[in-house]
Amino acid sequence: MPLRIVFDARHIKDFGVGTYIRNLTAALAKIDRKNHYTLIIHRDDTPELGDLPPNFEFGTYDRPDSQARNNISFPAFLKRFSADLFHIPLFNVPFWMPKPYIATVHDLSALLFTRREGWRAHWRLYQVRHGLLRAEKVIAVSAATRRDVETFLAIPPGRIRQIYNAPDARFLELLNERQTRDSEQWQQHRQRILDRYQINYPFILYVGNIRPQKNIPRLVEAFAYLREHMTEADHLQDIRLIIIGDDISRYPAVRLAVMYSRVENTVRFLGFVPIDTLRVFYQAASVFAFPSLYEGFGLPPLEAMAAGTPVVASNVSSLPEVLGDAAMVVNPENVFDIARGLKQALINEPLRRDLIARGYQQVKRFSWENNARQVLEIYQEIGHRQRTG
Repeated sequence: MPLRIVFDARHIKDFGVGTYIRNLTAALAKIDRKNHYTLIIHRDDTPELGDLPPNFEFGTYDRPDSQARNNISFPAFLKRFSADLFHIPLFNVPFWMPKPYIATVHDLSALLFTRREGWRAHWRLYQVRHGLLRAEKVIAVSAATRRDVETFLAIPPGRIRQIYNAPDARFLELLNERQTRDSEQWQQHRQRILDRYQINYPFILYVGNIRPQKNIPRLVEAFAYLREHMTEADHLQDIRLIIIGDDISRYPAVRLAVMYSRVENTVRFLGFVPIDTLRVFYQAASVFAFPSLYEGFGLPPLEAMAAGTPVVASNVSSLPEVLGDAAMVVNPENVFDIARGLKQALINEPLRRDLIARGYQQVKRFSWENNARQVLEIYQEIGHRQRTG
């Protein structure tokens, strides 16, 4: 008898969790035509999910989960579905969430790098731990995240299952269709995008949010040092740094780093861009830089690898595990080491070719179909236990 599974897809438009929701849902739709899925979305989110088979339907719930009332109102809403299992794709589990449910933890940055103090911080920590302790299973997207969940939140190891994420399928198209990527039509499209943004110079690219743990001030300082000492390659004398992600106005430390480093005219902040545009930036970049201090998984470096761009990344958290030997690794707390890594990846042609080749192979280790098959195993295990228990 098919299971009735309710999946909370309300964060489908978010930067990282949205990638997880879109791709896991699409992969489940390909491999599972038996069980019945109800995807809980906001009213205007349906186009984000595309065409789904008949065993998928939608439930709409428009209230945000940032309000305290979500701890009561969302669980009450979910009870009407008489589900065998609920899946919350992040650690923000409503306090009175109906059981059984599983939760996916992408990282603990919201707890480890919080500005909250006093009772608010303690309450937030208690709420997260309460939600994960009540879960039948906690999915961690990397071994590093699994260790964090075990050590920081004291969740029993037997309750946690590690299942790797993968890059968005739209970025993997660049990996799987290199002939298309190198075609005249693609090159014309790429040039139109670059012309639209008035980019006619080599550039280092960063993609992601610019919260404190992303280490963007040090990246800016390393870039300034690199420009000052870049004397070996004439074609790189006018290199720029392009940052795609959050609105910089919310992060004064990044603005100050740009001002103090005197690189206002060579650092550009573009905010969020459409994925089709982002694919062009990934492929056109000379190097992709990711000097993050903390990552639960780290999708952007893999997306850059799929585009054939050399990656310079931190040697901390989940990044060594996810990127393997396919990236130039640096100490993210040392500006000069970041600059050294960037310089090597820019001017050392044998190294560049090696990083690109290794990057292509590394990306192939990760698959949303594999992810979905492992998640489906958990659904079957818990759902059938619910029925027979």
